[in-house]
Amino acid sequence: MTETQKMLARADRHLSASCPHMNDLVRRVGPCGLQTQPDGFQMLVRSITAQQISGAAARSIGRRLRNRLPSAEVTPEAVRSLGGAAMRSCGYSARKASYILGLTDAVLDGGLDLAAMRHLPDKEVIARLTVVRGIGVWTAKMFLIFSLGRPDVLPHEDLGVRQALRNFHGLSELPGRPESIRLARPWRPYASVASWYCWRSLDPQFAAGDQ
Repeated sequence: MTETQKMLARADRHLSASCPHMNDLVRRVGPCGLQTQPDGFQMLVRSITAQQISGAAARSIGRRLRNRLPSAEVTPEAVRSLGGAAMRSCGYSARKASYILGLTDAVLDGGLDLAAMRHLPDKEVIARLTVVRGIGVWTAKMFLIFSLGRPDVLPHEDLGVRQALRNFHGLSELPGRPESIRLARPWRPYASVASWYCWRSLDPQFAAGDQ
């Protein structure tokens, strides 16, 4: 069993014991299947691609991008050589293409060292990433969860997490930041894993009882 698998098992036990809503999800969904993408650049490109569009649309645009790149590898060098016009032909808006090309320049020119972030605390990672145009706090938190594998990140800005909290607690409206943080307190120190279960709770197949 890898260290990540051990962490996820500990997280499942903690969440089951500390939160009745998580206990129900762990029982119904099964062990957490959170997977990480060690290539930080690919992770950030995927996150920027997914901003403010549906998951299906983001996946379609991502496929078209990979199909335009040599060996279908999303690397800074390949993206820079592709350029903005070709990215727009893949389905990116001019703004998103500029965001990704700006990220590419920051990585290739040495202004953004993604590898070094593995040794930095969460707040410092967020601070360094959000200097790059197009990367906000939400995107930085997705990087912490899905690239660096940090166990205790609460993306209280995330619509899916807020929807899940509303559903769990029978709220009339989506919770704001203070309420989300308060309601998620039992999840600590495994808020990343709890967020994964929040997203699964909104899966139509899971909601239909097919898990």
